[in-house]
This record gives sequence, structure tokens and C-alpha cells, in this order.
Amino acid sequence: MHFTIFDTPIVRDVFRVLSILLLKLSGWKLKGEFPLLDKYVMIGAPHTSNWDFPITLGLCFASRAKIYWMGKHTLFKGPMGPVMRWLGGIPVTRHQNNSLVQQMVDVYGRSSRLVVAIPPEGTRRAVKEWKTGFYHIAHGARVPIALAYLDYSRKEGGFGPMFMPSGDVERDMPLIRAFYADKVGRYPG
Repeated sequence: MHFTIFDTPIVRDVFRVLSILLLKLSGWKLKGEFPLLDKYVMIGAPHTSNWDFPITLGLCFASRAKIYWMGKHTLFKGPMGPVMRWLGGIPVTRHQNNSLVQQMVDVYGRSSRLVVAIPPEGTRRAVKEWKTGFYHIAHGARVPIALAYLDYSRKEGGFGPMFMPSGDVERDMPLIRAFYADKVGRYPG
């Protein structure tokens, strides 16, 4: 089952107008613009709430930005599967050791344009250490990392600098995390 009606410019324009309206009514704004590169890994932090997803999608629709995201394979079952794929979802099975990093590196290699959004925490719960899959995907694909955020204290989403991974994860991760020191999730801590 494929929802081709969603692939029309009219439907995208309707979602854009609705997103702009809902973001404005809720007080959310986008700081800056989506990077104008064909390929990059976009990380978003802090990720503390299910609300992060619709706010991020709203910012994307409002900006006419197309991103992809990885989600639990169970989100793609049943009638919502095609909708989730249209929204940019890539189903993944997290409990299998299936070299997800290499699979994504290969997808970047085959793609002329690709932006995949990945929450570095890997969960909505508070974590001390971030997962490093996003880093290894970017390094393996030789693409930069866009440091994106949702800051609930300011009701803004935006971007920091682009970060090109050196391959030295121990050196680079503290530099990446430092950008997020003053960003506040919906549920801090």
C-alpha cells in the first residue's frame, strides 16, 4: 500500500501552512536555516519527550526541508507504516546486531542527497553517555554533522555549527556535547 496522494506538492503545501500556523500558535520558532548541503547527519538534542518529533517535523515542513529519521520497526506496521515512511521514517530493528552503521554509510554512498536525523541519546530517558552511531555514520560516509537542537526554555529549534568528524571520537564528542550545554529539553534531567 503506497499513499501517492502524500507525494503531491499540494499536500506538502498544506502541511507547510498547517505547520507554520501551529508553530506560531504554540510559540515555537526556527533559529537559522537548515544547512544547504546535499548530505549530512543531523543530530538533535536534548531528546526528552515524544513532543520532539512533531515539533521537529513542523519545523521541517515550515522550512520545506526534507529529512529522514530512524525509528523502531514497530512504528511502520499496519496502516501507519506508509505514512511514517512518507514522513521520512527508516525502520530499524534495534535489538539485532545488523551493522546499522555500515548500512547507513552504504545508503549515504548511494545517495546524491540525504539528511538523516538521529537523537544522540538513543532514548528519551536521561543518559550520561551518548550513543556514537551518528558519529560513526558521519565519519564513515565522510559527511559533516549538523548540530541541531530543540530548546524548550526558549521555544526554539535551530542549528549550531557544522562539525566534521576527525575519526577521533574521544576528542570530538566533548566538543560536540559542549554545544548543547545550555539547551533545555522538555523534561530536563
